[in-house]
Amino acid sequence: MTAATTGPLAGADQITEGGIVRKAAWRLMPLIMVCYMFAFFDRINISFAKFQLQSDLGFSNVAYGLGASMFVVGYVIFEVPSNLLLYKVGARRWIARIMISWGIATALMVFISTEWHFYVLRFIIGAMEAGFAPGILYYLTLWFPASFRGRVTSFLFVASAFSGIFGAPVAGLILGGLNGTMGLAGWQWLFLAGGLPCLVLGVLVFLRLDDRISDARWLTQPEKDLLASKIAHHNRDIGDHSLWGAIKQPGFLLIALVYFLLQVGSYGLNFWGPDLIKTATGGTAASVGFLTAIPYICGAISMVVGRLSDASGDRPKFVAGLAVAAAVGFFAAGLFDKQIVPLMIALALVGAGIVASIPTFWTLPAKLVTGVGAAGGIALINTLGQFGGIVSPVAVGWVKDLTGSTTLALYGIGVLCLVAAGLLIFASPASLRRNDRNP
Repeated sequence: MTAATTGPLAGADQITEGGIVRKAAWRLMPLIMVCYMFAFFDRINISFAKFQLQSDLGFSNVAYGLGASMFVVGYVIFEVPSNLLLYKVGARRWIARIMISWGIATALMVFISTEWHFYVLRFIIGAMEAGFAPGILYYLTLWFPASFRGRVTSFLFVASAFSGIFGAPVAGLILGGLNGTMGLAGWQWLFLAGGLPCLVLGVLVFLRLDDRISDARWLTQPEKDLLASKIAHHNRDIGDHSLWGAIKQPGFLLIALVYFLLQVGSYGLNFWGPDLIKTATGGTAASVGFLTAIPYICGAISMVVGRLSDASGDRPKFVAGLAVAAAVGFFAAGLFDKQIVPLMIALALVGAGIVASIPTFWTLPAKLVTGVGAAGGIALINTLGQFGGIVSPVAVGWVKDLTGSTTLALYGIGVLCLVAAGLLIFASPASLRRNDRNP
């Protein structure tokens, strides 16, 4: 990260804001990114397992969509309480607990044999993972000034793109190469690969992360003072709100609605991207896995928007532009769902738009709330947004079972992405339009 400002402290030593941010990023972000990569892989591995799971257990598209959505139900119910507990006990302990418990629950997926097993265990995984993503996002607001958050959140969400870039091919190889090994199906090995590493990562989080700037032994006292003062300076006009106070802030519910609409698009890509590719090509699990990586590669590349939004400081227009790109991609995917080349171009555009819109979106809540209001508010926005993860898989599955095609559902998702863009451009209050470069 390049220095945005410089600020000498006492004596001859020259300490810059950018230098401290780089130091904090190198200390915190590699582990956080690996953790987030496994969190996102935990979300999408169910889509890679879909064909073998349905074949082995006889699940319909509706049953699969409902089971995929039960993860979100558990996540939604426990999201806000989890993040409020994180605020009280500290991020280090709580995030470690989240990772270990969801890793165990994911590994237990090897034992499902009926639809009800599927529903219950997916609910438990969601409940155990609840609070992870908003907890990390809240944690980053404690460590990085507002003028750097576009880049930092983009780095975080690059991990989600890596889950698709590397996770998709690996998932395809596991499904094909380990199917039948030691008496386990490929989809069972896939859940073990997604769950067991999280136990180790949970321990590393407990040992490596610090809850507050003041706890960081790897920063000097002048560095701590400068970093804390910069964060406080950006937050000076926001105030410390309760959760209810955060909800009442102008623009809070609007961005929650925007996030819901973006998540409908995100889950549409995550859960049904492999299915679209499989239907268009009839290829093997490995080939589908490699092709599924393409939208996420495009999403990772387009995350340069995080740096551009930092340079501009005008966040809503960047999120809106990416949502429009995703909408065009969904329309094209519906139009060319049986033709693999134009379909892959369409999915690449979806990935470039929807994957990159999420990190830039998450610079918006910190413009409205801080403190416990930020901890609970970010969790509530994420919770409301996760309803998109209930609506999208079930609705697309229902449309496909009813019509034999996902085309109409893809058109509908495209329209919702356009609505999200319109809300950000035409309905955002002044607090969201405030430029972060001139706080």
